[in-house]
Formats: sequence, C-alpha cells, structure tokens
Amino acid sequence: QVQLVESGGGLVQAGGSLRLSCAASGRTFSTYAMAWFRQVTGKEREFVAAVSWSGGTTNYVDSVRDRFTISRDNAKNTLYLQMNNLKPEDTAIYYCAADLAPNIVTMVWDEYDYWGQGTQVTVSS
Repeated sequence: QVQLVESGGGLVQAGGSLRLSCAASGRTFSTYAMAWFRQVTGKEREFVAAVSWSGGTTNYVDSVRDRFTISRDNAKNTLYLQMNNLKPEDTAIYYCAADLAPNIVTMVWDEYDYWGQGTQVTVSS
C-alpha cells in the first residue's frame, strides 16, 4: 500500500511559479515510479510528468516540458513539481500517482496504482 498527500497548490498570476509536493508513505518510496497528472472539471485526466524510482529518467507532456521540472527526494519520501512561467491553461487539480513498476515513466493514467487526493492550482491572467 502507498499513501500520497499533495500540497503546495494555490492561486498565482500568469508568469509566476509554484512548487507542488507529494508526501508518500507505506511501501518504500524508492521502489516505484511517480508522476503528476492534472484534471479540469469535465475533462479527462492529463499526464504532466513522470520520474523513475532513481530520478534518472523523466518524461513530460510537450506543453510543460520547458517550464515544469519533476524531481524526487527518496530520503524524504517526497515528489516535487516545480512549475515556472505558469499560464492560465495550467489551471487544474494536480494529482500525484505511484506506479509500482520502478523504471516505467508512462503517460497512461490507468497504469498507475495509487493516487493522492489532489491539490488545486489556479493561474489568473
């Protein structure tokens, strides 16, 4: 079992920055890959970024590749998403997710085994 709790969301102006965190507990953090997804009400959940167990492999959706950075600190059991140059279209609920396959950085949401409850990010224009 893995428990995930996101934090760090909020309201920011376009061009600003936020850092999301996801605290993990339960199964040893360094044994699984992690990802961030986002969802707008009424739309499908969208892949944002993923990172392998070691942090050595990452994957991003094209729309955030040069603005967002995913990272993890296995000593602190925490996943991060640094979001810079935020745009109004980044507004969504952001979820972290765990994939028990440690080296897979898949973009497919139903490949992930555990999910957090989400944190709201709102970017004003």
